[in-house]
Amino acid sequence: MDAPLAMELITRAALACTPKIRRVLDIGCGAGNNTLKLLQDAAQPVACDLLDLSLPMLQRAKERVQAATSATVQTFQGDFREIELPEAGYDVILAAAVLHHLRDEQDWERAFAKIYCLTAPGGSVWITDLVAQETAAVQHLMEQRYSMYLCELGGEAYRDKVLAYIAKEDSPQPVTFQLELLRRVGFSQVELLHKNACFAAFGAIRRC
Repeated sequence: MDAPLAMELITRAALACTPKIRRVLDIGCGAGNNTLKLLQDAAQPVACDLLDLSLPMLQRAKERVQAATSATVQTFQGDFREIELPEAGYDVILAAAVLHHLRDEQDWERAFAKIYCLTAPGGSVWITDLVAQETAAVQHLMEQRYSMYLCELGGEAYRDKVLAYIAKEDSPQPVTFQLELLRRVGFSQVELLHKNACFAAFGAIRRC
């Protein structure tokens, strides 16, 4: 829901909060859409590190991103929690529709702590993702809204398939939990850019 708006907001916020972007990490890059959006308005060439579990997606993303920048484009296949990446090496980190796969609270904290360590001083991280709600009544309300959206998008069979997948594979946390966790691991400022039903766009800045 609101995916184009969320992508616009996180990339614009990245550019606004981190004017001198030299290197970006795109976690769960898919076909590279978020990095490409960032590059459209970047003031200088930006080196891009693309990370995804899918090799075909990485290959497609690299082809598209390399055509949009004269700087270096690198790819990393695997789970960002396990891959060795340069500490304090990224002016901007993007993570779209990937962190909701994290499991228990300890896993979330380790992952966010690694993101903090990878972010350069003065840099920022921007996330758009599936989120849960803090209260059962509001969770039910938002699930109903999302269910209606899925029906309108692809019918009841499509809705049932998506919701079954989420129930089996995903473990989203409330955006409030994630903003608090970003502060706890060391980020000095956090920003909620947008929230609609079960989806949110937000970020954090590391002190210089």
